[in-house]
Amino acid sequence: MASIARSFEELYGRKPEVIAEAPGRVNLIGEHIDYSEGFVLPFAIADRTHAAIAARPDGLVRIASHQRKEKIFSIDINDVKPGSKGDWEKYVLGVLWSLGITTGVEILVDGNVPGGAGLSSSAALECSVAVGLNALFSLNKSLEDLARATQKAENDYVGMPCGIMDQSVSLMGQAGSALLLDCRDLSTELIPFNVAEAGLELLIIDTQAHHALVDGGYAERRASCESVAAKLGIPSMRHLTLELLETNRAKVTETEFIRARHAVTEIARVQDAVAALRASDFVTLGKLINASHVSLRDDYTVSCPELDVAVDAAIAAGAIGARMFGGGFGGSALALIKASDLQMTREAVTAAFEKNGFKKPRFFTSLPSAGASAALTR
Repeated sequence: MASIARSFEELYGRKPEVIAEAPGRVNLIGEHIDYSEGFVLPFAIADRTHAAIAARPDGLVRIASHQRKEKIFSIDINDVKPGSKGDWEKYVLGVLWSLGITTGVEILVDGNVPGGAGLSSSAALECSVAVGLNALFSLNKSLEDLARATQKAENDYVGMPCGIMDQSVSLMGQAGSALLLDCRDLSTELIPFNVAEAGLELLIIDTQAHHALVDGGYAERRASCESVAAKLGIPSMRHLTLELLETNRAKVTETEFIRARHAVTEIARVQDAVAALRASDFVTLGKLINASHVSLRDDYTVSCPELDVAVDAAIAAGAIGARMFGGGFGGSALALIKASDLQMTREAVTAAFEKNGFKKPRFFTSLPSAGASAALTR
């Protein structure tokens, strides 16, 4: 916090008025169903993005990152609208736009959530700015309001048709728990998630196969689910059962069928995973995690060779469960393992990557951590 405040003052010649932070996330289970009104079970991680912000008396918006302080992006607040200029700055501009900010601001961001690793660095950026603006301008927005606003920013300003999971857990996560989120009404329930007490570890494997989701792949899959819902006359995948899907198989394309099958079975797996966690039944949880990966690989086809090798190598090394998480097409996998097997699993995955000629993976572990926060400095 103190570091970004000093950097802000060095860059802009004055102190920030608010400093905010928001974490990245790992989704334990419930992938690609947040935009289908499903249930998801993510948790916030320790890695986070910080944002230092101050208001300006005019309409000028200035944005910079700690990593590129020599390059300040500038735009008039009246020109902040979908389609305007910007690269990564669009995630920040989208939040200004969705919250209806009408005055100029100066913003400096910094963070350690790895980009392109499936840890939702974009949501961490959006949410850090959102909670900061909420505090700075006394907007009195609830966390649910901010979740919807940041999702709108990414959907309508950046052009990424994501669901609301990433923003919700970044804003609402709490230490020591996973967040069961009902994506239909944004109701949440904290589910105790204490792997350490069971002698287990959650290993995150960054394949370093970095993805860019604003490329049609994500949108095509969301459109498939929406098409099935329209053809079957239901509001969303939440209202679909396997029996109903099978009965109406002739009404949908084969691609739509397998996409919808993933959604239906994944929603059920989340509910079963919650029951397993409440019973401290990590063996059942591991089986559900494995089944999630198979569905994402075969029905939703969002995995990639690096993710499959990471998952297979971890399971072969004795992991209780392993799967890809995040949007897919690269990024990271998680493996639920015995704490005593941590080094062996890392070595097994590294060896498998080397054998396949892949870039060396990165590893880290993270316990469920606190969500976003903001503190006024004036």
